[in-house]
Amino acid sequence: MFASKVFRPAQQLSRHVRHYASEAPKAAGGNGLMIGAVGAAALGGGYWYTAGRKPAADAPASRDEEANVPAQAGDRAVKCFTGGDQGFIKLPLDSVEVINHNTKKLRFKLNEEDAVSGLNVASALITKYKGPEMQKPAIRPYTPVSDEDAKGYLDFVVKRYPGGVMSEHMHSMAPGQSLEMKGPIPKYPWEANKHDHIALIAGGTGITPMYQLARAIFKNPEDKTKVTLVFGNVTADDILLKQEFEDLENKFPNRFRAFYVLDQPPKDWPQGKGFITKELLKTVIPAPNEKDVKVFVCGPPGLYKAISGTKNSPSDQGELSGYLAELGYSKDQVFKF
Repeated sequence: MFASKVFRPAQQLSRHVRHYASEAPKAAGGNGLMIGAVGAAALGGGYWYTAGRKPAADAPASRDEEANVPAQAGDRAVKCFTGGDQGFIKLPLDSVEVINHNTKKLRFKLNEEDAVSGLNVASALITKYKGPEMQKPAIRPYTPVSDEDAKGYLDFVVKRYPGGVMSEHMHSMAPGQSLEMKGPIPKYPWEANKHDHIALIAGGTGITPMYQLARAIFKNPEDKTKVTLVFGNVTADDILLKQEFEDLENKFPNRFRAFYVLDQPPKDWPQGKGFITKELLKTVIPAPNEKDVKVFVCGPPGLYKAISGTKNSPSDQGELSGYLAELGYSKDQVFKF
């Protein structure tokens, strides 16, 4: 279904993995585990989608998360997200693009043509919707996929989950209708070269904060951080932002690698099949004893449970468990979005 240059055949991927592994890092350590990765990354591995393999409903924003929105977050944020009921402002929907059978890209207009979002990396926005028969509004966090400095608009990639109040509402919206938003919600403060090598482990729409982080790194010519992505989904059609990640991989072949894993792959699928496994992670992401490694995790509940354990709240990461703990990573080496 997809061109072979997007998902390289196993033999070709093997050569690229070895080339990536042979590149000298800017600090001591190196990525020895990348060598020989083709066995697990291109032909094996797997992905834990959700507990029981049932799609999760929209993840709500906790009170702690809502309270974490600063009153002022710099001139850019003040320009866009001020006033309104409890800090919320209404942004009109400008356009809708269908991505696949259950995902759309929604573009919202900012309040001024030259306005920017004011988001920092990494951060998200809170959305609010109250239907006519709802006693309480639905409050959900979303990470825009548009550049933080894009003028006049915000883009969101939204997957519709059955029973997900916010995602179903957003999918039903037509251009001209408005949605309430406020923010930004700080997540993980990034600065150039904060870590030598980062690993992004994502499932489903958990890819959006990962893309925000990767985009910021490769946008900055001063940032030399290496990035490895492990992205799990159910089918090939569910892979979001695949073209954007392919562009990064082609432009920065010595610093960025993406490994895709499908629970229900097509017959000719050349990469990971099944669930993300401990063996796959051990093979493709930087080792815990390498210098200045950070691992980011984001996805449905089942992925957290298998990979890292869940976080207790936005301000409490909780204990590290799952595959990352078994592989020897420490709690301070892992961040759960």
